[in-house]
Amino acid sequence: MYVRGALVPGGAEIGDTRPGRQATKQFLEEINEWTSQHGVSPLSWELAVKFLMARKFDVIRSIELFHNYRETRLKEGIVRLQPQEEPLRSELLSGKFTVLSVRDPSGASIALYTAKLHHPNKTGNHVVLQALFYLLDRAVESFETQRNGLVFIYDMAGSNYTNFELDLSKKILNLLKGAFPARLKKVLIVGAPVWFRVPYNLLSLLLKDKLRERVQMVRMADLRLHLPRDCLPQHLGGLLPLDAYSWNQQLLAGQNGGVDPVDELVGIPVDETSVHMAPGPDAMRPQDLLAHLGRLQRPGVHQEYEEIRNEPPPGTFHCALATCNQERNRYGDVLCLDQTRVRLQARRSERSDYINASFMDGYKQKNAYIGTQGPLEKTYGDFWRMVWEQNVLVIVMTTRTDEGGRQKCGQYWPLEEGGQEVYGHMAVVNQRVDHHPHYNHISLELHNTETCEQRQLSHFQYLSWPDYGVPTSAVTLIDFLGAVKRQQKAVVKGLGSQWAGHRLGPPMVVHCSAGIGRTGTFCALDICLSQLQDVGTLNVRQTVRRMRTQRAFSIQTPDQYYFCHNAVLEHAQRQGLLPANQ
Repeated sequence: MYVRGALVPGGAEIGDTRPGRQATKQFLEEINEWTSQHGVSPLSWELAVKFLMARKFDVIRSIELFHNYRETRLKEGIVRLQPQEEPLRSELLSGKFTVLSVRDPSGASIALYTAKLHHPNKTGNHVVLQALFYLLDRAVESFETQRNGLVFIYDMAGSNYTNFELDLSKKILNLLKGAFPARLKKVLIVGAPVWFRVPYNLLSLLLKDKLRERVQMVRMADLRLHLPRDCLPQHLGGLLPLDAYSWNQQLLAGQNGGVDPVDELVGIPVDETSVHMAPGPDAMRPQDLLAHLGRLQRPGVHQEYEEIRNEPPPGTFHCALATCNQERNRYGDVLCLDQTRVRLQARRSERSDYINASFMDGYKQKNAYIGTQGPLEKTYGDFWRMVWEQNVLVIVMTTRTDEGGRQKCGQYWPLEEGGQEVYGHMAVVNQRVDHHPHYNHISLELHNTETCEQRQLSHFQYLSWPDYGVPTSAVTLIDFLGAVKRQQKAVVKGLGSQWAGHRLGPPMVVHCSAGIGRTGTFCALDICLSQLQDVGTLNVRQTVRRMRTQRAFSIQTPDQYYFCHNAVLEHAQRQGLLPANQ
């Protein structure tokens, strides 16, 4: 009987042994606290056991797997699948991906992907991944597969380069390891063509470090050395017959199908709740803000800022203060909160994942910005890694490299049009420089030399911020902000279905020298003007206070805080929201 837990030989259930029961209970307490916050049905005991078995009942790793799985499905658009509808139905019946009816000697399921049957010009990655997740989800409903794991055969026999797509192959292999609830025992790449095997490092482009040890490239003739049971008579090279008795056909006939129990949970977006939502009870219309400034005058606004500045940061700085990381901080007193810092992806050659950069929310957008310091020469490579890893499309620089005889920021991109520089494993090409009265817009091309991928991005540098203080007028800064946002919007729209995150796109990198003064001013102005446009009111004080909970010490001086108020009023007047004589 399979009621709570998984049936094992002898009648015991893995989820009902004492350690298993305790682990499952702890897992469900954690996950269902999360589901209750989102107002959806709790996770079942059986589904909890599936995630726990995939990580050998390690609760912390199982919880991480659950959220990786859910967020990956959401990101790739693998939500509320309809296997009987096109184009998913045709993809399921194509035979490109299936699960064999036999198992390897250990009892593991054998999943097969036939590269020869994939034609990138006919079928997009999105549909292939939908089919893969649907079939694998059905496969791991079997307790025997949960217990004994999964062998994945990547059959390249008879395939051509036109059948191969690097991005899709990377996603398939890495998703199996890090975001799917099954114990991946090994991956066999069978019959790899010469162009795949030479240079051999093409394989390394596909795989995360921890997955490489489980991957073997084997010749067709040697496959039986790895799978000694006579289980693969003619299944390779795209020869698998999909008749009425095929596993795929049975699923579509409803024999093994059913409603995906995770679908409701997958439909919950990755947490996009921003700290900047409604402006709050002290929200002001432009005329209220004007009256507020009239009452307080500059000294009163400065005093309001001092009250904010005296509030201690709501977090810790342990990583930023670690000995190995201190040299990565431009200023010893401008540090990142542990709770919101950007973490670089782990690399074997690196001692630390630290960079002086913090995720910052925008108006109704989680992680709208990455606030960071002006890169140091020793951190150029880290900076461009972060840009790549966070899918950044726009970089905003609000300082010059040198001001008042002091270096404020390193020259971290090729300055001349047509120039190119290499920073770590990132190569940056300056394709074009467009000069505007108060800013430069530079079109850059970023090459990842490890994956042979490239991306386009924009670099905006604002030039009209004086060496000390704030601009005398906000007009040019607001126009600059508008140009930045138009570019971000245009690029996100151009990505189409390739971007499955927040509708406003990935984070914008914003920096000055320390990454708190002009950076904070730019972000605060964007948030306040977005609030004003959305609901007709705003709250400068609340915006700055909340911003400082993510990028500590944001808005560095009383004058910057005062400037935010005046900038909003200048904008409101230009928009006809205030009388022209006020």
